[in-house]
Amino acid sequence: MGGVAGSENLASRMIEAPEGAHTTIVIPLGLFQVLNNLDIYNPDSEDFDPIRAVEYAAAPLHYTFNRNGTGTGIEFINDLLDGRLSRDINDYRGFIPTSQPVAYGIVAPNWGITIPVYKKKNGTTHSVYAGGGLYLPFRGALEVDDQLTQILSSDNNVYVPNSQFRIFAGVRSEVPIAITGGYRGRFKLWDKSDRDGLYVAFNYNYLRGFWYEDVFTALRLDTDAQGLLTTLNPGTPPLPGGIALPNPIEVGRAHSTKGHGRALDVGVAAVVKRIEVGFGINGLANRIKWTDVESSRYSLPNILNGDGDFVEITGPAPDVTVEQPIEYVTSAGYHATRWQVSGEMGFRSSNYPPDDGRLGKTWAHTGFEYRFGLLEPRAGAYYSRDRFSPAAGLGLNFGKFGIDFAVFSNDDNVEHTRHPSIALSLRIGSLRRTPSP
Repeated sequence: MGGVAGSENLASRMIEAPEGAHTTIVIPLGLFQVLNNLDIYNPDSEDFDPIRAVEYAAAPLHYTFNRNGTGTGIEFINDLLDGRLSRDINDYRGFIPTSQPVAYGIVAPNWGITIPVYKKKNGTTHSVYAGGGLYLPFRGALEVDDQLTQILSSDNNVYVPNSQFRIFAGVRSEVPIAITGGYRGRFKLWDKSDRDGLYVAFNYNYLRGFWYEDVFTALRLDTDAQGLLTTLNPGTPPLPGGIALPNPIEVGRAHSTKGHGRALDVGVAAVVKRIEVGFGINGLANRIKWTDVESSRYSLPNILNGDGDFVEITGPAPDVTVEQPIEYVTSAGYHATRWQVSGEMGFRSSNYPPDDGRLGKTWAHTGFEYRFGLLEPRAGAYYSRDRFSPAAGLGLNFGKFGIDFAVFSNDDNVEHTRHPSIALSLRIGSLRRTPSP
């Protein structure tokens, strides 16, 4: 719900929660949906669905009800891939794709040990951290021409003569492992509570990549003087990333199994009695260089004559260096005897040209919790990708084991429609206690 001790600030993770030190394990319920049909990610498969692939990549971990209930324009997609698209685009009204901010995310569980190397009597400590884990970055993008969205969402037929509509969808995923070394420091600069102090943390992650996949689908629709689709090509500027589009539809795929890189995370946090504040930078100087890249490109010269035979070009491609956005996170919280309130705000910056003007740069989370012994009801809200959403949850605290459940809305789909979603996690090692006054 936005708690400081569970935020993305590396130093805030060092702070022992008021209920005691614990480990949180997220149950990835959504992976059962995301990995149910891998063929949707494969351009060589008949089940290839680029729009659904982008949706899944945007929210892979939590279970979403009616996840496939929103349309991906499968009739539109099938007609397009078969090269038999109707000349009247109004025939596909009801499927309403909408441009959305570019979505980024990283799943990075890390396990290791913290080894104390120096400790003062006042409680100041210096430690080194050694560990490793997964480091799974992904990116999803969807850009739809506004005029096309207006046609497909209209109650009546709409014709726009002598125009050009474009759709671009892309999904990029990487599978490296991280070997991590770092520093952990706690400075006991004041003595207000058992948890008080200034916390400093630093991680250096060496990344060894085993899988890189970058798939895009680009579509160009030209209309004639009557507003009907035509095969004429009046010329088109490059798509995001400088992708040329000489044919009405282009599907590209870059793949590699060999990558090396790094990522740095730093954070600082402070606790004064019941108050916590923190600031962190994630992904500083991050990059993975992928070598031995293989490229495939599939083109369809005509989408109206019923010829769905794609022209395929495969071969080696130049090395690719991928950088994730750098994230800046600030957080604050207050812990009373039976209740706590906390929040987090973040900003991300990207130097990837296709993100310019389309990146969801800011997010915010806030949450409130009250403890009734075993039960811990929660309420919260979050702002992400230009939309505000409420959330609610319930925790069950059994002493050294807890279960946390949350329900919220998820709109990571091409039609930007909200669906209820659930998140489930386990807490291990928690203790019932409250911060001292």
